[in-house]
Amino acid sequence: MFSPSWSFAGLTPPHSDLVSSKVVILPVPYDGTTEWHSGTREGPRSIIEASVYLEWYDIELEREIYEIGIHTLPELQPSINCASDTIERVYKATKDLLEKAKFVVTLGGEHSITAGTVRAFSETYSNFCVLQLDAHTDLRDQYQGSKFSHACVMRRVIDMCPIVQAGVRSMSLEEKQFIASRGLQPFLLSDSSPHSVPVKEIVNSLSDNVYISIDMDVFDPSIMPAVGTPEPGGLFWDELLNLLKSVSQNKNIVGFDIVELCPNQGPASCPFTAAKLAYKLIGYSFYNK
Repeated sequence: MFSPSWSFAGLTPPHSDLVSSKVVILPVPYDGTTEWHSGTREGPRSIIEASVYLEWYDIELEREIYEIGIHTLPELQPSINCASDTIERVYKATKDLLEKAKFVVTLGGEHSITAGTVRAFSETYSNFCVLQLDAHTDLRDQYQGSKFSHACVMRRVIDMCPIVQAGVRSMSLEEKQFIASRGLQPFLLSDSSPHSVPVKEIVNSLSDNVYISIDMDVFDPSIMPAVGTPEPGGLFWDELLNLLKSVSQNKNIVGFDIVELCPNQGPASCPFTAAKLAYKLIGYSFYNK
């Protein structure tokens, strides 16, 4: 048995029961391919522990979001062998939850795990795409000898479904060439206009069913230093929420993940921000229509 502090938002039955809850939190404490700041494996636990201090009532939505039911699973144990084995475990766990008609929220851990969740979603939904909110394109074919590195995750995802990238402000030459060869058009945050987020254009580029993958380094490091690979010039809280609100009002959000929180690199406000982001996005996905 887990103490109430392990349950997202500190929820207790009946609002945390697996059978009756519409939302399931899947924590994946994995950082096997991290190459700079390690510690994203502590991200899921820190988010869940911080979420206990959330207010259940949301001022904007004028409701207590938790009433839809949010169940928190035990941490999914990563493989000690290789990233691909962990990704396979994430796929199987996500697939099982989708077959139970659950809205799956995956908490990482590093970004590589998104390849597993997206595989399950792409097999479940038609007219489906991924909205990646990230400082980096993650489109290398391989990195440090692995095709399943967190730096390669969207290269794997794009073989399953279309992707839309926003918040990007860093890429390699290899990635730039791949983007050109595939005719991709990521929404970049340029040095000349760092906080111009073309919300309408982003939303119009999405399919009807959208999975959102949020790398916490999409935020400016002044408010989110607790990431493995920080990059200057990112989004601020209101800018990201404005985009997410518009997506929820115009598209069907089918699930999401929050990854790359590295709590040992920042203050307690960082996991709390991630927890509030998860709670807000759950609310938007169900109530902001």
